[in-house]
Amino acid sequence: MAHQRLSQQGTGKQESTDKDLRAILNLTQRQQLMRLLTDIIDSMVQILCDDDPPQDVKNDLSSPSPESDPHSDKVMVRRMDEQMSTPPPKLKRSPTNIEIKTEAEAFRAFGSWKDAALLRVRQVLNGSSSQGQEHYRNEGSESICSTGTLQSDTSSQNIDEHSVILDRAHPVLAPVPTPLRCLPLETKLLILNALLLLLLSLEHYSAHSRVLLLRVAASLGLSSNDLADHEIKVAKGLLSTAKQMSADDETKERIDRSKFSRKWKVGLASVAGAALIGVTGGLAAPLVAAGIGAVMGGLGLGATVAATYLGAMAGSSVIIGGLFGAYGARMSGRMMSRYAKEVEDFAFIPTRSLREKDDGQKGNDISTDQRLRVTIGISGWLTAEEDIVNPWLVLGDDSDTFALRWEFRSLLRLGNALTVIVRSSAWTVATKQMVAGTAFAGLLNAIMWPVGILKLSHIVDNPFSIAKTRADKAGAVLADALINRAQGERPVTLIGYSLGSRIIYSCLLKLAERRAFGLVESAILIGSPTPSTTSKWRLMRTVVSGRLVNVYSLNDSILGFLYRTNSLQLSIAGLGPVAQVHGVENFDVSDSVTGHLRYQYMVGTILDKIGLNRLDKDELKAQVDTLNARTARDEAQREEEQMETDWGQYEGEAPPLESSEVMRMEREVEERTEEVFVHSRVHAVQLGDNE
Repeated sequence: MAHQRLSQQGTGKQESTDKDLRAILNLTQRQQLMRLLTDIIDSMVQILCDDDPPQDVKNDLSSPSPESDPHSDKVMVRRMDEQMSTPPPKLKRSPTNIEIKTEAEAFRAFGSWKDAALLRVRQVLNGSSSQGQEHYRNEGSESICSTGTLQSDTSSQNIDEHSVILDRAHPVLAPVPTPLRCLPLETKLLILNALLLLLLSLEHYSAHSRVLLLRVAASLGLSSNDLADHEIKVAKGLLSTAKQMSADDETKERIDRSKFSRKWKVGLASVAGAALIGVTGGLAAPLVAAGIGAVMGGLGLGATVAATYLGAMAGSSVIIGGLFGAYGARMSGRMMSRYAKEVEDFAFIPTRSLREKDDGQKGNDISTDQRLRVTIGISGWLTAEEDIVNPWLVLGDDSDTFALRWEFRSLLRLGNALTVIVRSSAWTVATKQMVAGTAFAGLLNAIMWPVGILKLSHIVDNPFSIAKTRADKAGAVLADALINRAQGERPVTLIGYSLGSRIIYSCLLKLAERRAFGLVESAILIGSPTPSTTSKWRLMRTVVSGRLVNVYSLNDSILGFLYRTNSLQLSIAGLGPVAQVHGVENFDVSDSVTGHLRYQYMVGTILDKIGLNRLDKDELKAQVDTLNARTARDEAQREEEQMETDWGQYEGEAPPLESSEVMRMEREVEERTEEVFVHSRVHAVQLGDNE
């Protein structure tokens, strides 16, 4: 086998630095790689544009015991057991004209990406230079793209129990059987890294590309962390190279004056389909390969090979800047100011340092601490300014993470209104009466709510209505920002709770309307105050390349109360599963989420439960501690209120709410809102003065 000969010959330093796909894979293995890519891509397009969901995987795959596999992830087992439930019987429905047209456009856009991606890989596997051909000169000369079919092999036996668990927990990212799974770990990591560089050579890193790599990794028996590690190193290599190219103006001027500079530029512009070293006449080795290889050499590929695979991306600070959104400036600079005119306080706030905090660093220096992915967290209500960012500190280091600041004052008013209501004794007693001995989901119409509770609507209905309307507008603005590449040419993951998920809902529908495909990698909607209409979620599915997740709780009495007048006409995603949409994952968190206000403090726990990797364990623990402290404080406040009220005369019923008490609660909401808002403005002015 090729990998065996490679390991025997790998003692030579020169050979180890010249590794490429043709050197480590023989012809059959290269054919298997192309087959794997084709199979994965075919299944991806079925999920994006298919209205005929397959049978639940529980009916097709056995459920292995986690103890039977010492390498299985117990957390993944728990996710599998709690998440995968048998879907309701399929209802016959005809897709709307909008769905048909949108899915047709999504199919065409996906086809364009597919053609470009497979062509780039074929160019490398077929080979345009003599590199690596000597090893396999006698193994056949037919093209990788030959129409002959591969024999079945024993690939069905290559998917171990851990992969079955992954498949059941994340069907959208399920592995595909392939004989390449049996290759040595080093070889599989080299394949994954080579594919990453080749996809980046397309001068963008689309959501489709990242989902493809995730599924390749799973099919090879690798983890998403392996891919994330590669992405971090490649991002550092690209940014370091761009920084070197931009740092010395005098050196650039000498290159521009040199007799071969014009050929060099032409070569970089057209290198995507050819071997870089052959087009540039050797100049790439000292200028490009040295910079790229210095950082990426640890990934296993030689410096020249890495630069060759990256193509024009390796030699242009402009292209690299476009990939990273002008090195992160677009998401925090002037581009966002025009959106703030449409939605109050619209801004992306980095949740970790995106720039080096060096006092001597020039403002236009390029940071090397950026990632090939972007994650945006969106809060749905606030009681303090810190609530914009704090829920998202749990997100890991594998992406550039931002918290979206939007409609600060409206969210403060909503958060304070919800808090005042939930802490009231009347709400506590009434909701306990309603759900006693029955499921809350069946009690969501206005008739079932006690009259005393309905008086609380004066406190919360108006703030919720205003914030919901502005969330829809903010979603459209977010979609426009993504379409205009505020994030650069990188895939975006959107995560939101409460009205934050309403923004995501509105954003995805606007992306579908504007035919903006391949921008969003995954979307996670938690406690979403949105309809679970099949037609809407099918449209959302077309613009999400990876996971589209709906997290709901049957015990969310606040969300049911806010939608009490609509519950007879439509179902709410935050209160139940989204049915009959291929690729939508539903997670029931009713066992842990007993109220809408708990979502803010359970973001990390929920993300861990649904399978997000690389979460910050310290922040995860801090969220749990904060939730416990808040629960204890609220309970103490309720007990104090109960002592002040003679409940015995009501025989377990909620004490009636007087108009004066409702007015007092409304004043409390306004006072808290203004106090936090004014403090925030003063703090912002002080920061401006310090700068």
